[in-house]
Amino acid sequence: MDGSEEFDEFYRGTAQRLVRYAYGLTADPAEAQDLAQEAYARAWHHWKRVRAYDLPEAWLRTVVTRLATDRWRRISLRRTRPQPVLEATPPPGDDRMFVASLLVGLPLEQRRAMALHYLSDLSVDQVAAEMKANPNTVKSWLSRGRAALAARLAEQGEIDVY
Repeated sequence: MDGSEEFDEFYRGTAQRLVRYAYGLTADPAEAQDLAQEAYARAWHHWKRVRAYDLPEAWLRTVVTRLATDRWRRISLRRTRPQPVLEATPPPGDDRMFVASLLVGLPLEQRRAMALHYLSDLSVDQVAAEMKANPNTVKSWLSRGRAALAARLAEQGEIDVY
């Protein structure tokens, strides 16, 4: 299999998970697509090196995380200037996308852990390895994240916490 075919197979096998992860970080479907597209462009550009990694998909998620962080920095700088009001784009109907939209506002570590575990279907140990954290710390982030999401859902009247 040549590099092009190998990359195509890699893309087909990972694209949906990567976009879900990006959406979990941004809660913006268009931005999630853009971040994933940029990550794949970078992966293609460095494919000989990336394909040799033990976990090339983890490399992609790292790229998406860094791109999203850069985006947050740009947004925080732009907040000092008046911005036009844009029409909100509703998230896709998929339950995972609904959960991803609730992740906005969680601390970055909780948001990343929740997105990796629930949207990218990684185990706690895999999340810990990718985030370079202790599995117990990841469990704590997940627990706190779930509690925060439950509180938000209760505020919105989506669930009854009693």
